[in-house]
Order: sequence, then structure tokens, then C-alpha cells
Amino acid sequence: MNMDSNGDLVCLDAELLQLSEVSPLALKSNICLAQELFEQWLSLPETNRLVKSLVNDAKAGVPLNVPGSASSPNASTSSPIPSMFPAGSAPPLSPRSSSGSPRITKQRAGPSSLGSPLKLVSDPVKELIPQFYFQNGRPPPKELRERSLFRINQFFYGHTDGLQMNEFKVVTKEICKLPSFFSVVLFRKIDANCTGFVTRDAFVDFWINGNMLTMDIATQIFTIMKQPDRKYLMQDDFKPILRELLATHPGLEFLQSTTEFQERYAETVVYRIFYYINRAGNGHLTLRELKRGNLISAMLHTDEEEDINKVLRYFSYEHFYVIYCKFWELDTDHDFVIDKENLIRYGNHALTYRIVDRIFSQVPRKFTGNIEGKMGYEDFVYFILAEEDKSSEPSLEYWFKCIDLDGNGVITRNEMQFFYEEQLHRMECMAQEPVLFEDILCQIIDMIGPEDESYITLHDMKGSKLSGSVFNILFNLNKFMAFETRDPFLIRQERENPTLTEWDRFAHREYIRLSMEEDVEDASNGSAEVWDESLEAPF
Repeated sequence: MNMDSNGDLVCLDAELLQLSEVSPLALKSNICLAQELFEQWLSLPETNRLVKSLVNDAKAGVPLNVPGSASSPNASTSSPIPSMFPAGSAPPLSPRSSSGSPRITKQRAGPSSLGSPLKLVSDPVKELIPQFYFQNGRPPPKELRERSLFRINQFFYGHTDGLQMNEFKVVTKEICKLPSFFSVVLFRKIDANCTGFVTRDAFVDFWINGNMLTMDIATQIFTIMKQPDRKYLMQDDFKPILRELLATHPGLEFLQSTTEFQERYAETVVYRIFYYINRAGNGHLTLRELKRGNLISAMLHTDEEEDINKVLRYFSYEHFYVIYCKFWELDTDHDFVIDKENLIRYGNHALTYRIVDRIFSQVPRKFTGNIEGKMGYEDFVYFILAEEDKSSEPSLEYWFKCIDLDGNGVITRNEMQFFYEEQLHRMECMAQEPVLFEDILCQIIDMIGPEDESYITLHDMKGSKLSGSVFNILFNLNKFMAFETRDPFLIRQERENPTLTEWDRFAHREYIRLSMEEDVEDASNGSAEVWDESLEAPF
């Protein structure tokens, strides 16, 4: 039988060939191959007989019933159409998943055997996503809630009117797991109407229903301390807990008869907290800053440790004593402010005039006082912490601003030379062998290892363990000389106690010195000897 191929046959859908040995996707991607295979198929005798039979049936009006058509469920497995390949010689198809096979996908897209053309695939199963954001905090699980309620009922049993303030401390420590000196603040937070009592229902409403139970301890403390209309803590927010600490901590009992020094101690603790924790330096301590710092662990340590001086972070009384006495020594007229001439005497005239001028120009930090040219106690606390602990990030930022004369964020050779010139002059006046700036500059570059040797950035400074010594080279002659000599005894001490900071070591040495001076002064007063008032200790 001769058959003419027209344009319709050339555009034949590859799947109509019904070749189980060849992927329809391969045929579609190669039109010439499909055309060649189709022409060969038409030339087969079996094909001619099949076509003749179909044509005759069509003329006689017999309905077409071709096995292997797309509507037949067995089309893919039992096609009577002759194969292009001899039996057993067909190449194997690459394995496919049911979801990735074009042939199977095509069949699934067709009408179903049930005759419903609308429902092509089964409806996807809806997966319920659990709630992951809670505006007021995640509510406690049922088991935790019931366990907490059981304990709360135990503590409030027999107190129908509620607990008074002096009875509430055990709840703060045992139920809330907070430092005991938070009891007053927490009590007043719940007792908003100042009734003098906290009932069981009021506590449950605040601690359980308010989802405080599931918060981390930093968020709990932040929520309790902050004012309702703020999203940050200010210095005044710390005063209530410090008053309670002073009133109840066994290591601070000796201060109860001296109200003035209680206030000074509390102020110093707050200034130290904000110096290290408030990295933005704006006086607004955020929850993020609180979580990143070590204040919470220091508070918990303070609550457990009876010797307050063993809590080196923030709360040590000895550290406060050193800071206050150093300020008292410089404040000769005791008006609680100091000027340039007072500060230049710090550390036995260790600092240069140029660096003191930069401090009083308020470049590293704006003074809190209103008196022109005067540094207040809070400003001095920031200064002494920066000067005696140059390994800390706040200190590096403080002194970097001082050396960066043009404020462009980098320290250049000229800026370092400007400060070192005074150091060089002082060495000459003291008959010491001067070290030329060119040699010092090479040493500084080796110590810091900056990315670009033509300037030093704050990032470079923070990446080196010797950055503090670089600042000492530029404006603190005493520490520069000590660095050059490198006392083996001090080096061994540092290795034996690596957890102690430069500030910890300095405060320990100064406290011993100040205590000895006070003992000598007491003895001299007993023998009626007269001592200089400038050596007088404040207490």
C-alpha cells in the first residue's frame, strides 16, 4: 500500500507512535529521528494491513476501537502496533521516578477512567504549622504550668490576703529563680496599686498568665526592671535593686551606717555596668546588650557569694574603694569635680598633656557635668576603667577616638607622631635614652599587623592583643617603660591567673597600697603626728 505523507504527518505527536522502547521526550527533542522512525513504521507490512483495516471500518461506519490508544488503560503495556526494534534488542530506558517520568505525567494529566475531567489529582493534605510567634511570649506547656502552680500554692498556702514584702523574697528566689535582691522590685511590679500585699492570683496572673515563666532570665530581669513606656533600661532603673542589695547582702553590712558611701557604691556599680554593657554609649541599655554582656551571671554570683569582693565583675567593694580613692586623691578641693591640672597628676604624672587635652575636649566621651572644663565622678569612672584595662573593647574605642585627631576612623603616621613627640621630649628630660619615632612606628606596625600598613583602623586594634601597649607607647610614659623592661615576675603572674583582667590586677594592687596608707594614717593620728591632707582617705 502506498501512503502519502503530508504536513500533518510531519507534525505528528511523538506519543502517537506508541513506542515503549523509546522515550517520547527523546523523540520530541529530535524531530528528524521521529520523522525517520515514522516513515520506517509506515513501510512495514503489518502497518499497511492495519491501516487498510481501519480505513475499511471507517467507510463501513464501524466505531474505531484501536487497542493501545491513549484512552486504553493498557496502552503502555500491550500495544499491537509493530515495534521498530527486534524482539529483545531494545535499549533499556534510564530509571525514572513516577513523578519525573514525562509519560506517566502525561497519562495522569488526562481524564480519569471514572469519566471525571475536573478532578485530575487528589487534593494535597493540609499540614498544620504550629504557632511560632507569640506577641506576649510563649505560653508555658501544660506540664510546666501545673508544676509551677503546685509550688505556688505551697508558698501561698495559709496567706489568704497574700504575702507581704518581707515574705516575698522566698518566692523570688525559689519560684522565679531570680537573685533575692530583686524581690522588692518584683513585688512592686505586681502590686501596682500599692496595697502592701501580693495575692496568689495576682502573682499567677503576672508570672504564669503573663508568660514570664517561659522567658529566659535576661528577658525576665529586663521586663521587671524597665519602665512600662520604655524599651530600654536607664541608670535609675538599677537603683532599687542596689538599695536592696546594700540592705541585705552580708558583705555590705558594714556600710549600713554610712549612707553617703552606700550611694557612692551604688553609683559606681551602675557606671561600671553601663561602661561595659551599654556598647552604644547612649545611656539606654537594650535587651540585646543585656543578653550579650555578663551582667546576669554577675548578679547570680553576687546573690550566692557572701564575700562581695570575690565578685570581680561590677559589684566588688574593693574595686569601688580604689576608684573612689583615686578620684579623692585628685580632687584636692573636694568639690567632686576635677580639672586638667588635677588629672595630669594621675598615676604619678604618667599621662601626657596632649592626651589630657583630648580627654577634656570630650572627644572620647561627653562629660555628664555642666561645669565647663570640669570632669565629674561618672566621667572619671569611665576614664580610669579605660586607662587601667586597655585590653577591653570599650577602652580601645575610648583611646582610638583620642588618637584619631581628624575623626576619619583611621590612625595615621602623623597622628601617632603628634602624640609620641611629647613622650620623646619627656624621655630626654628624664635623661633616658630616647627611642626614635621611626623605630617606634616599625614596632607598632609589627605589634598590630594592620591590613594596610599606611594606617591603623579600630578593627586592626581589636584584632591584636598588644593594642593596649601601643596606646601606652603613645601617651603613658610609666607603662611604656614597664612594657620595655617586661618584668618577668609580672609576666608569670599573668600566666598563673589568665582569667584576671588588667583592671583586676590593678585594683588588687591599689587596694593593698591604699589600705596600707590608711593603716599608717590611723597609726600616725594615734601618735599625734601631722600628715598632709592630700593623702587623706575618704573613709
